[in-house]
Amino acid sequence: MRSRGWAGQWPGSDEEAITRILDAADAIVAEPGSALRISDVARALGVTRQTVYRYFPHPEAIRLASAMRAADGFLDQLAAHVGGVTDPVAVMVECVAYAVERLAGNPQFETLLAAGRDGEPTVSLTSDTALALTRTMLHRFDIDWEQHGFDAAAFDELGELTLRTMHSILVDPGEPARRGPELRRFVARWLGPVILYPRLTQAVGAITAPGAGYRD
Repeated sequence: MRSRGWAGQWPGSDEEAITRILDAADAIVAEPGSALRISDVARALGVTRQTVYRYFPHPEAIRLASAMRAADGFLDQLAAHVGGVTDPVAVMVECVAYAVERLAGNPQFETLLAAGRDGEPTVSLTSDTALALTRTMLHRFDIDWEQHGFDAAAFDELGELTLRTMHSILVDPGEPARRGPELRRFVARWLGPVILYPRLTQAVGAITAPGAGYRD
């Protein structure tokens, strides 16, 4: 029975499943006069509605995720912008600053910022979908996250904190809004220590571990 779902080609990860759901939704919306329904997405993929609901609780969630993915090819631009940089602090500070500068005023991304207003459903920044999309973004950077002390839980928490930081600055940029070096200094001052913390705890743990003291 499993071979009948997903056109006989099951996704290898949640990230791949989300991508295929969004691809199917985009194809449906591209048809003139088409409305986005969970049942239509499920039919296009050859899966049950419950499978789609696992990742997206309602059509609005799919629409918002699709808008985030499609916003001017943002993820591709971001990956190219920081390509080759291996310092996690430098990459994440630039990630937040670049996102704020590029997405401010973007009509597609403003749909995400407006989610939840006027009684519309909202997508949580801590939902499985949001974390999976962020995880995909972070994995595209040229950083050895494990080397810098990030296990799976810490990696997801970093993604969540990055989303929250970007969202907060985009919603309320301040008066006047920070830009350029000023914005990067602000983000680095407060986000930088968070990124360094896992590596620091590794170093402290190694020093304080039994038998790790100096020997004569």
